[in-house]
Amino acid sequence: MEALLRRELGCGSVRATGHAGGGCVSQGRSYDTDRGRVFVKENGRAEARRMFEGERAGLTAILDTGTVRVPRPLAVLGAPGGGCALVMEHLDMRPLSRHAAQLGGQLADLHLDNKKLGEALQKGAGTVGHGGGQAERAFVDQFGFSVVTCCGYLPQVNDWQEDWVAFYARQRIQPQIDMVEKGSGDREALELWAALQLKIPSLFRGLDIVPALLHGDLWSGNVAEDASGPVIFDPASFYGHSEYELAIAGMFGGFSGSFYSAYHARIPKAPGFEKRLQLYQLFHYLNHWNHFGSGYRGSSLNIMRNLIK
Repeated sequence: MEALLRRELGCGSVRATGHAGGGCVSQGRSYDTDRGRVFVKENGRAEARRMFEGERAGLTAILDTGTVRVPRPLAVLGAPGGGCALVMEHLDMRPLSRHAAQLGGQLADLHLDNKKLGEALQKGAGTVGHGGGQAERAFVDQFGFSVVTCCGYLPQVNDWQEDWVAFYARQRIQPQIDMVEKGSGDREALELWAALQLKIPSLFRGLDIVPALLHGDLWSGNVAEDASGPVIFDPASFYGHSEYELAIAGMFGGFSGSFYSAYHARIPKAPGFEKRLQLYQLFHYLNHWNHFGSGYRGSSLNIMRNLIK
């Protein structure tokens, strides 16, 4: 890896620091270079390049908003021995604690960023960044993303759609149900999903949903802080409903009350929020079922049962 980094990054010296990290999908290691310290995520799967290209695009999109800090992506490289590697700036991170409220506010700012671009466009004030030396960013009026992104190692269908309800049903839940059917043929899951599809539109009556740039996999393991404030990483980004972000945020440990208070001070809960939150958690339980097995079957089916009552 040292030789690859020297060649691809144009570094004169590269040395492993001994600092390593990783999760359920990829492993990472830090290296000191004459251009600064970098963090390298490696994955040996055949689909690793697709995963890392999507992650790089998500990090870049979030970075461009100037709202919440993410590691700056540097390169996607073919890894020695196969697979792929994502190189990004190294940040000295620790678990989120002091900056939870700041993260809540910054996450809301991220979710409101595209809406503000649209409002500026309507007022004829031009695009954010005009005259400020930044590249101009366009308002996004559909749901989806410019590239495939992965939640875990499974790809997300990000084809652009004008209707959020159709996008979520067809491009988030249906592919997960298809994987369940292929993997186990679970008849109860298929029957519950058929019934739930008829119910979903009623959960969105009266809502005007503006596409929001999402991290997409914002659970407690994908957030941290450093000396300057909160950091988020490992995105599965796309433009969607801002409420979707809070689904996995409440699972697997969750966040503090100060995080939610700061977030909802900027984006108040809309009527029906709690039921939609269950609907959005359904994706993550199904995704975990397809990643890790039937231990997540019960939670997936219970959500569907509750929503079709």
